[in-house]
Amino acid sequence: MLGAVVAERTTRAALTIGPLAVAVRDPVMIAMGAGSLAELTGRTVNVALGSSSPVLVQQWHGRRQERTALALAESATAVRTLLDGGKADVAGEVIRTRGFRLRTKAPSSPLTIAAFGRGAVKVAARHADRMVINLVTPKSAARLVEMLHDECRAAGRPVPPVAAWVAAVVSPAALGPAVLGPGVEQLRRGLVAYMSAPGYGEMFAEAGFADVVRFARTGPHPGELLAAIPPEIVGHVSLVGDEPGVRARIAEYADAGVDEIALVPGSSDADPAGVGTLTALAPVAPA
Repeated sequence: MLGAVVAERTTRAALTIGPLAVAVRDPVMIAMGAGSLAELTGRTVNVALGSSSPVLVQQWHGRRQERTALALAESATAVRTLLDGGKADVAGEVIRTRGFRLRTKAPSSPLTIAAFGRGAVKVAARHADRMVINLVTPKSAARLVEMLHDECRAAGRPVPPVAAWVAAVVSPAALGPAVLGPGVEQLRRGLVAYMSAPGYGEMFAEAGFADVVRFARTGPHPGELLAAIPPEIVGHVSLVGDEPGVRARIAEYADAGVDEIALVPGSSDADPAGVGTLTALAPVAPA
């Protein structure tokens, strides 16, 4: 439904479903959703697959999460076949599907793989038209890009473009610094599910927040963990500040090898729907 609304109200924005957790949504569900959206809107529909976090998969959805890289690879194989109009017969060790074919016109959707660890990057190198990374520091982004280049050389495939999901809260001159506090608070709350996640915890520890990571891995109540996350941690994985500072931060991601930045604007009463942030950053969008 959200994809249909976005398609109805935009012309320039590309449609991407996901990243969808492959432990939560099976290849048939994913292909049916993408095919229906493409048929309904007449737009190109990208599909993004990922492993997601243990909090989302195991706690929120109550699903088992095992052999995540293998599950991601097997799902990518099946989804690619289904999106191209084929009948996917995959008897994998984690993912299984047999006999289904889309009834709608095959959308031939480009496939994006969300990656963070070596296993997922290896899957992206072998299956993806684009790799997406989320909530990363520029330093971590550079490592992931280098890893992707290495894996693509090993696979004999060209390197796909790399996109980064980067949350943003900008204080335009017209709005002043009052925008930052509420926006940062929203982004801070979004970090709760990531502080203890494999790889993410190490990244935050490297950025100087090892004590918070250690606490997160003791399994505290989410409210207790939120209280322990300092606001300054947000700026390490987001675009926070005035326009010149944020533009400089974007350049750091570009220097790390990121080809596209997908902005996730913070929204608050001071900046409803993140319009101020998006307006402030619109001039740099073509770059």
